[in-house]
Amino acid sequence: MDHPAQPLIQNRTFDEIQLGDFAQLMRTLRPEDIHLFAAMSGDVNPTHVDPEFARSSQFREVVGHSMWGSTLISTILGTEFPGPGTVYVSQGLNFWRPITIGDTLTITVTCKEKYDHNHHIVFDCLAVNQDGLKVIDGTAEVAAPTEKISRPRVVLPEVTISDRELRYRHLLSITAGLSPIPIAVAHPCDAESLRGPIQAAHAGLVDPILVGPENKIRAVAEEQGLDLKGFRIVDVPHSHASAETAVALCRDGGIEALMKGSLHTDELMGAVVSKANGLRTARRISHVFLADVPTYPHPLMITDAAINIDPTLEDKVDIIQNAIELGHMLGLLEPKVAILAAVETVNSKMRSTIDAAALCKMADRRQIRGGLLDGPLAFDNAVSLVAAKTKGIRSAVAGNADILVVPDLESGNMVAKQLEYLADALMAGVVLGARVPIVLTSRADTAETRAASCAIAQLMAHRKREALKV
Repeated sequence: MDHPAQPLIQNRTFDEIQLGDFAQLMRTLRPEDIHLFAAMSGDVNPTHVDPEFARSSQFREVVGHSMWGSTLISTILGTEFPGPGTVYVSQGLNFWRPITIGDTLTITVTCKEKYDHNHHIVFDCLAVNQDGLKVIDGTAEVAAPTEKISRPRVVLPEVTISDRELRYRHLLSITAGLSPIPIAVAHPCDAESLRGPIQAAHAGLVDPILVGPENKIRAVAEEQGLDLKGFRIVDVPHSHASAETAVALCRDGGIEALMKGSLHTDELMGAVVSKANGLRTARRISHVFLADVPTYPHPLMITDAAINIDPTLEDKVDIIQNAIELGHMLGLLEPKVAILAAVETVNSKMRSTIDAAALCKMADRRQIRGGLLDGPLAFDNAVSLVAAKTKGIRSAVAGNADILVVPDLESGNMVAKQLEYLADALMAGVVLGARVPIVLTSRADTAETRAASCAIAQLMAHRKREALKV
């Protein structure tokens, strides 16, 4: 079997290059080029990496590192003209104007002088942008190779830039223009559970009411250097009282959301589902993780991975409906719902596949509304068009799911945690189906995750306000 020839990288020797000979390279500056250059060099000048600062600078926008353009000169010299075997001697450059995202530079290096005694060559160097305007000029002197070199071109590994801070800000932007909502935080008595609502407050998402032992809350704040000025504290003796009081504030005190602090989930949810004093509605309560996964083209919802341990078919109807309605709030007109199982075919010995088939038929009969359902689908078929095509699955959902409905809590929790810890997903978690949205995160979650979850709660609270007005 013939294999395609591997591309070669070849040089031009000192004797082959004549005065006036030149070579060119074109390259367009992308946002990821700026981030990669900053990560590689350590140059985090805010002119290059901070959009807010850049808007106030002389250029009014983020600009690329000037040295990024100069590296393109090095690229030509080292890989093509003269190419392999070239040794840099000196470089003198002038930088005439900034390089902005989307600019296309044309780099030209032209042989200006040759020295036979040491095989040095001086090149004129010029970079112009897509408008023909000079960006960089100068000269470079190199020791040119004297022997012909031809080598297989090394294929570099793919580099992915995952800007977690940018993704975090994008997630918070779903509530741009909305006013903060009052949120009761139950027992924020460790660093992350206290820092989360404070961070969310500073981002304009929530107005936290801190419910718990005041002496513990203030001790954590002092230890972590957190300023509690302006935050209301409701002093209660312990975690059980924190849960009950926070739930009561949401039920009777006009508070629009609830947030878990450093207490156990069952403590908080026990108060939430209390028939006498809780926050239950006719809808089954369920949990959704919203995951921003760097390798997936859009946010991904996973449900239920925190509340319903082994949901029945009827439970799954509410779980799916809750997630679809959240999808609508996030701007999805018809969320694509993948009902997961270990296989993509119906098997009478696997309840998850039977449930999936039944749920899809229930959607056909409008017992589930507002979404496009398909299942059973294995995880790979749900998120990979290639996997779905390979297995011959024709579906508008397969390979492009917005919502993953898992068979049970164990599998869902594993999926969510694997995405978070192995795929660098940015996670937010919220409980649906209660009178108010509930920010329910793991005690190991960061303040960033808690603040992102608050953004979802803020959006839900405002949509509820709008519905009540109607």
